[in-house]
Amino acid sequence: MGTVALVTAVAATGHDDDLVPLLDACADAGLHARAVAWDDPTVNWGRFDTVLLRSPWDYTERLPEFLAWAERVDRATLLLNPLNVVRWNTDKHYLADLAAVGIPTVPTTFVEPDAEPMEALSRFLEAFADADEFVVKPTVSAGARDTQRYQRDQQFAAGNHIARLLDQDRSVMLQPYLSTVDAAGETALVYLAGHFSHALRKGAQLPPGEAARQAPMAAGDITARDPLPSELTLAERILAATTRLRQLEAPLTYARIDLLSGPNGQPCLLELELTEPSLFFDQAPGSAARLAALLAAPPADAAVRTRTDRA
Repeated sequence: MGTVALVTAVAATGHDDDLVPLLDACADAGLHARAVAWDDPTVNWGRFDTVLLRSPWDYTERLPEFLAWAERVDRATLLLNPLNVVRWNTDKHYLADLAAVGIPTVPTTFVEPDAEPMEALSRFLEAFADADEFVVKPTVSAGARDTQRYQRDQQFAAGNHIARLLDQDRSVMLQPYLSTVDAAGETALVYLAGHFSHALRKGAQLPPGEAARQAPMAAGDITARDPLPSELTLAERILAATTRLRQLEAPLTYARIDLLSGPNGQPCLLELELTEPSLFFDQAPGSAARLAALLAAPPADAAVRTRTDRA
């Protein structure tokens, strides 16, 4: 019987709706699975055959510590998704990498900690003169934490928000607000071992002039959705680009690809979730069992269990 650690956090206790269905599915698949907090110093990670990142949602507050932990686990056993991906995906600068290879993304301007906040904001607003609203968010965050939507005439408030994040030595993202999300929501496509599993509609999270509705551990407005052909096509391109960029030798165990409809009506990437995404098993019967089956597959038969580049 294989042993699997489903990595969570003390702060996520009772909030990860995926955890119980996945534990049950692992048991049905003949796996011995345990939910374990990533920062529990008593855990011997080498005793697990597989360590699967699921809901270590406080890593955004402790990223260097989390990445150091992930490096130790990677030396001891099989970490999924792999360390190479985790390092890249925990900071949303990855959007720039994907945009550089032709992936349509929500237009993003990055502001680094040494920048002058109001100057950076002015340049952004000049570049996006037709944007009635815009979004300020940190590059390391989860569940829309520290993210807010502003109107153009709220530059003073937005500048203070940017300055506060920069003063904390955090990089900032500025994005035009795509109002199509208010009616259509986001489309989240879930892939398991490179194969499409299910898709969800996620309701808009950013009311105008207010802090984000969704905390990192909230389910939000989530319903099942049939993706459009254009969304499936883009999702496949994103996974292929990620495979090339990270020099992966095997499919990602899981991926959640969050898309918005752009001004031209075509989908564009909002976020690529490869480290700790909710997978919304309750909205997709059988999906937890599919993931458990991947974890239970013999190493010789399951590409998903092949180690990848540690760089």
